[in-house]
Amino acid sequence: MATRKKAKAKSATKTKVKAKSKAASKKVVKLKSKRPAAKAAGNGLPKPSSKPYGQAGKALDGVKILDFTHVQSGPTCTQLLAYMGADCIKVERPGVGDITRGQLRDVKGADSLYFTMLNGNKRSITIDSKHPKSKEILERLIKHCDVLVENFAPGALDRMGLTWDYIHKTNPRMIVASVKGFGPGPYEDCKVYENVAQCTGGAASTTGFREGPPLVTGAQIGDSGTGLHLAFGICAALYQRNRTGRGQKVFAAMQDGVLNLARVKLRDQQRLAHGPLTEFSQYGEGVPFGKAVPRAGNDSGGGQPGWILKCKGWETDPDAYIYFITQAPVWEAICDLIGKPEWKTDPDYAKPPARLPRLKSIFATIEEWTMTKTKFEVMDLCNAVDIPVGPILSMKEIAEEKSLRDTGTVVEVDHPTRGKYLTVGNPVKMSDSPTEVTRSPLLGEHTEEILTKVLGYSGKEVEEIKGSGAITPPQKPEAAAA
Repeated sequence: MATRKKAKAKSATKTKVKAKSKAASKKVVKLKSKRPAAKAAGNGLPKPSSKPYGQAGKALDGVKILDFTHVQSGPTCTQLLAYMGADCIKVERPGVGDITRGQLRDVKGADSLYFTMLNGNKRSITIDSKHPKSKEILERLIKHCDVLVENFAPGALDRMGLTWDYIHKTNPRMIVASVKGFGPGPYEDCKVYENVAQCTGGAASTTGFREGPPLVTGAQIGDSGTGLHLAFGICAALYQRNRTGRGQKVFAAMQDGVLNLARVKLRDQQRLAHGPLTEFSQYGEGVPFGKAVPRAGNDSGGGQPGWILKCKGWETDPDAYIYFITQAPVWEAICDLIGKPEWKTDPDYAKPPARLPRLKSIFATIEEWTMTKTKFEVMDLCNAVDIPVGPILSMKEIAEEKSLRDTGTVVEVDHPTRGKYLTVGNPVKMSDSPTEVTRSPLLGEHTEEILTKVLGYSGKEVEEIKGSGAITPPQKPEAAAA
């Protein structure tokens, strides 16, 4: 009897378990069925938006950046992300701010162009990172944001208590992105600036004329170039986070960034082991090559001979020049244009190998023609027959170029203390993510807004924070009474 009772009890238990299992199964199915299937396409991605192009939000809408950057490399990165729609919160020292606010200042009492042109589309909050109360504010910001970007000297973030372990524990989804001078190795603790990066990344050794010293370029390939690389890395990390659910460290070394931009010279270094670089003008001049890629003046780096030539007005205008490429497919058009039709069949000029030893005299002859015309006339005539040329445009000409204004590449911005100024807009154009360029923030302009609307502090708490000195400049001691 007892055995039969036990069997019945066991059977009843099994029935209950099955019933619960079925109920749970039904519940799961019911939950799944509540998902709005219309929101996803067959591949699991959202259906194409029905909104007109340009009205569906910006590419990085919803991404929140905690910006600990200063000077140029870091601010270049975060401004690009802000252009793309990210909410960029720039953290600055109370009363001081980014050092570039006062560097190369041209308008008394106003932020310098150095600062304004690198910090548009951002919000500024002032926090004294050494103040005890600041840790609580920074912790809230870390929990709130998706990406922390910094370009401090090596170890500075750790000394602030913002170690990777602390950040990742506080917000496992946080991406921590850093610009440093060098990667791991003998120089990783060294400070690096723009021209140092150009020199250590291989650009300077290959820039300039063969007979002269190495030269740095006016393009900020060390600072702004590395900022561009870091922005790309951050976007890739954000995309990966959609799959993994976790953040990671993103690192861009300035030396690495410059080398990436100078990669064709590393290509040439390897080619040099197999013989002279025939597209370099020194080959045509019979000058032997050394063990390293030489400086090549204005030689083209793409295998097509090119040089900078004088144009009409060069005697008084330092920018009356044009870059002229003697591309093989349009050689006959070049001959006709400069009045040398006989070169088309002359065995000394008809084929590229025959022209290599004569490039210097060829460009001298072409220059005789370009000197009779303005650089824009040369461009119009050459482009009509597909000859690749490029006028040397001064910064004045670029600032005044209407087409660059029309595309948003050069933008005029109004600032409350310095007035109107020009800045470089978003260099990346997207058909469904238009960029609106806004002015740079005043120091601490958005501190209260961020504390209340972003971090959820009450008005009373904000007043307490103000009184604590965590977000205000340190009080200077009053002079002793006489």
